Amino acid sequence: MDYNKLYETWLENANDEFVQNELKSIADDPKAIEDRFYRELEFGTGGMRGVIGAGTNRINIYNVRRATQGLAEVIKSQGQADMDAGVLIAHDTRNFSDVFALETAKVLCANGIKVLMFDGVHAVPEASFGIRNLKAAAGVVITASHNPKEYNGYKIYGPDGGQFPPDSADKVLKQMEKIDVFTGIKIMDADEAKAKGLLNIISKDEDEAFLDAIQTQSINPGIAKKLGDSFKIVYTPFHGTGSRPVKAILKRLGFDNVIVVKEQDVPDGNFPTVKSPNPEDKEGFTIAIELAKANDVDLIIGTDPDCDRAGIVVRDSNGEYRCLTGNQVGALLCEYIMSAKQEKGLLTPKSTIVKTIVTTRLASAIAKNYNAQIVDVLTGFKYIGEKMTLWETTGTNKYEFGFEESYGYLAGMHARDKDGVVASMLIAEMAAWYKTKGMSLYEGMQDIYKKYGYYAEKTVSVVMKGKDGMAKIQQTMDNLHKSSPTEIAGYAVCEVKDYLNRICVANGKTSTLEGFPLSDVLEYSLGDGVSYVIVRPSGTEPKVKMYFGTMSKNSMEDAEAMLDKMYDSMKAVLE
Repeated sequence: MDYNKLYETWLENANDEFVQNELKSIADDPKAIEDRFYRELEFGTGGMRGVIGAGTNRINIYNVRRATQGLAEVIKSQGQADMDAGVLIAHDTRNFSDVFALETAKVLCANGIKVLMFDGVHAVPEASFGIRNLKAAAGVVITASHNPKEYNGYKIYGPDGGQFPPDSADKVLKQMEKIDVFTGIKIMDADEAKAKGLLNIISKDEDEAFLDAIQTQSINPGIAKKLGDSFKIVYTPFHGTGSRPVKAILKRLGFDNVIVVKEQDVPDGNFPTVKSPNPEDKEGFTIAIELAKANDVDLIIGTDPDCDRAGIVVRDSNGEYRCLTGNQVGALLCEYIMSAKQEKGLLTPKSTIVKTIVTTRLASAIAKNYNAQIVDVLTGFKYIGEKMTLWETTGTNKYEFGFEESYGYLAGMHARDKDGVVASMLIAEMAAWYKTKGMSLYEGMQDIYKKYGYYAEKTVSVVMKGKDGMAKIQQTMDNLHKSSPTEIAGYAVCEVKDYLNRICVANGKTSTLEGFPLSDVLEYSLGDGVSYVIVRPSGTEPKVKMYFGTMSKNSMEDAEAMLDKMYDSMKAVLE
């Protein structure tokens, strides 16, 4: 069916007021109609994520219901035990998140599946923990993480608390393909679902159980009391779900002097105080930095709307406030956790750090220093979670810490997704530990560079919106798969890893790339032995991303100069 016919079908059948109003408003705008109906919103291992609005290429109650009916069919096929174990539902503070969460519950209940629903907004890590702790068969979280306010999303989790792997997501997608978005979905009234015992609100005890699990990951639990009121933190939840759990865990650890950014401590899906609720962007910390200056604060912590990511701002040796990257924070946490565990005799030959392939290789140097293993996985924390679950079963490795460059970290086995709550706790504790040594986190990062080398990374993204943009993204990747560059920044490309075609070409020899699922990713290693470029389309936004990494034994300036040369060599690919 072409997009104009789809538009007419939705105009005739969609009875939701928000959707109807938007459909009518674009009646005379062919490009707007095309953009909303030229494809279905992509459903994959991360579920769905897209702009809120009307149409097949938008997230709305109809597409949420359809995805949920697909999930319901899969759960029903697994038997009554899974239907009774139920599905846990959580949502963040975004626009329509509460609406989409309730629609999800109503569809599941109509299919005879028990629902365990949080009362009010809850963070992603709380949902991941809750699925495991309550032994649910699956979970759904309504969130678009750190995306702009126009977005929302629908994430499905398995019984291990991790995001659905590809084979499980494919099962849901196959069921969705059979379902008519208007006539093929069962829906039950919420009051009826409660009366039948199908819709259940999760007890507040679960919040405390989550915090109990987080607290066990504390490495220096008495450090806050040692410093007293002299140690101050500014915290911002960016209008999101982190407010309650982050403030609670910091208080438990004795961090009593936490100054909260009041303007950003209000749940609001429009994120009125920031351009984007992303802790990667310094702009979002503007109010927090002013508050830190006024109160002589060394550390600022910010968590994104669903509190699975944490970003920090620290004061450097010149008194300037600087954002640390996800790679830098991850390296700091690696060094802090591994050194403390070594000191306490807790490391074993099985101890392992897990990171994604686009994450700093400084982690590998740190792992080597502590005689630990390092394991690389594809981009997406679900792959880190998969390793954790596998090792929990086989005992072949001992998970110590996992992280990704996009500000996601997890210490502990309580969850299978990145956790901004445990990250905030450990970052605060780590900063306090450095302060007892007369150092800031910035100075701690410089010590790590002196110890291991000056590792530098840079990520460049190019947004390509709409139907034409999607075609350009695909063409860009197709061209690179067919013909890889032979030289970057004056160095020969000595190895090419093609994760889509599962091949590795090194020194003119081709071998099979083992151990990774198929993914549209290309990795180029350069002849200097330390530099690399990775190219991939974003899994959540219409953009192509390039990751550059290198290392200098001499200085950060040398490393950053090499990054610039690599970017200059590759930027034509994105034009």
